[in-house]
Amino acid sequence: MSSLVTLAATTDNPVADFSDTPWWLSLVKAVFLFVLLLLSTLIVIWFERRVIGRMQQRPGPNRFGPWGIFQSAADGVKLAFKEDVVPAKADKFMFILAPTLAGAMAFVSFAIIPISNSVWMFGHHTPLQLTDTPIAVLLVLAVAGVGTYGIVLAGWASGSTYPLLGGLRSSAQVISYEIAMGLSLVVVFMYAKSMSTSQIVAAQSSLWFAIPAFFSLIVYVITMVGETNRLPFDLAEGEGELTGGFHTEYSSMKFAMFYLGEYVNMFTVAGLATTMFFGGWQAPPGISAINNGMFNGGWWGLLWFGIKLWLFMFFFVWLRGSLPRVRYDQFMRLGWKVLIPTTLIWVVAIAFIRAAQLGFLGDRQVSLFGRTFPQATMFVVGVIALLVLLAAWLFDSRQARKAAVDKAPPAEVDPFAGGHPVPPLPGQRLREPVPALAAASPTHIATDDPITTGPTTAEESRD
Repeated sequence: MSSLVTLAATTDNPVADFSDTPWWLSLVKAVFLFVLLLLSTLIVIWFERRVIGRMQQRPGPNRFGPWGIFQSAADGVKLAFKEDVVPAKADKFMFILAPTLAGAMAFVSFAIIPISNSVWMFGHHTPLQLTDTPIAVLLVLAVAGVGTYGIVLAGWASGSTYPLLGGLRSSAQVISYEIAMGLSLVVVFMYAKSMSTSQIVAAQSSLWFAIPAFFSLIVYVITMVGETNRLPFDLAEGEGELTGGFHTEYSSMKFAMFYLGEYVNMFTVAGLATTMFFGGWQAPPGISAINNGMFNGGWWGLLWFGIKLWLFMFFFVWLRGSLPRVRYDQFMRLGWKVLIPTTLIWVVAIAFIRAAQLGFLGDRQVSLFGRTFPQATMFVVGVIALLVLLAAWLFDSRQARKAAVDKAPPAEVDPFAGGHPVPPLPGQRLREPVPALAAASPTHIATDDPITTGPTTAEESRD
């Protein structure tokens, strides 16, 4: 029993050591994170405009300062001095609380993400991380859920129809995609044997989890775009359907808080992806081996973490400049009918693979390409591969049958069936319409036109 307690203590407890971190140093790190995220938001707004302008040959602000770098500062000043309007029918307290809640929650999540390991700061050795807990990743998911209340409250408290619809859209969207996001991270927990972010980073010292948990990475990348309401999934802000979304009635600094929260959330989900799948602050494999890890850790970790983080931010910008907005029903169908079921199957498959690797399904080994693998692992992987191939074959056969049915047009078509004339497709023939008077008359109407010749009497019509 004592050995199990010791194992749990060593695997679940954070690796980060805060014993030499006084309270005032934690306050300094909190201010450092706050300022870093604010400055990074200004930079990414400028970066996004410049990159999308290049991609779409649509130059944006490029005259205000060198390369337009002062444009983001000008936007902040403009928002600060705009008139702050509160609608007459709004719930004033909730109307003010909503942007505050959405903006504040965006900063809280970044507190558990390790930017680097232990560094020397103001005479103390302290991790470049604000805090860590044995369930740190669950804290991020919980805070993301609380941040959704800010969006829902904004839509409801505005006292207007379109913001309410935007808030309801966002709540359904975020709740749906948080389920798939949480399931995608379960595989990382199984490989790292912990939910502590510092422990997860330490577990990737030899192999980043992006390789064994590749499907979880794909699901997480899709869900993080939906979680942050970014194109092609910015359906809560659909200008064409909802005029502006949940923040239609907001202006001045209240609108700026929503704007800030969106971009800080982008940094949070990108930082979490870096931590969970790409080794966090650790240097790339080749560089980490130089001189016994001379460039792996310390203040160097801030550099590697920043590079990985900004690669994800470029991915966000690239998506916005490349893809159109999807329909809301397509987006929800993707989440509930594709991502959640397939991620559940993936989690069960990885559970069997991990059990085989840890020897719970037998200890026999198989030699392959000069390396030994557990026989149970090979068997589980083979079964999973066969099931995937069978599912792909069934899906392909179903799609082929559906396409064959869709491609086969009816031999005869009524051009006025829908109330307006429709031209025939190639290979179709038109069903000639019968004049209303001729169809209603029981008498024979003589004609020499073979095309319009029909039944001559009511009895013949019945026959």
